[in-house]
Amino acid sequence: MEIARHWRGRAARYRLEGQRSRSSGAVRFPPQPTALGEAADAWEPVALSGRGEIYSFSVLRQVPDGYEGMAPYPIAMVRLVEGPLVTAQLTDCAEGDLSIGLPVEMVTRKLVDTGEDGVLVYGYKFRPVVS
Repeated sequence: MEIARHWRGRAARYRLEGQRSRSSGAVRFPPQPTALGEAADAWEPVALSGRGEIYSFSVLRQVPDGYEGMAPYPIAMVRLVEGPLVTAQLTDCAEGDLSIGLPVEMVTRKLVDTGEDGVLVYGYKFRPVVS
């Protein structure tokens, strides 16, 4: 991963920062550049709560290169309380504990170790809400 690209995405990756439309109040994640013909200030940054529920999930057993040491691992589409769907890895849970509608919360965890250049990349994952 390019360090500069990682740095530009840090607000979304570490704080789960999205955008809210100034006109409609709609929330989106991840943040996106201003669309052609759209006012430069049409969207404002918004800190998302990091809370939601599992909308859909799967367990990856054949994983992408570089993630073999984590296999198998669950991923999910999480519907945040603010509305957006976020795809993320699930952590701190067993496969048998997962279900649609399960309340989850965002946590920061290591995503990848880039190896030679020594960069550890952290980001968001979700775990079941512990009462």
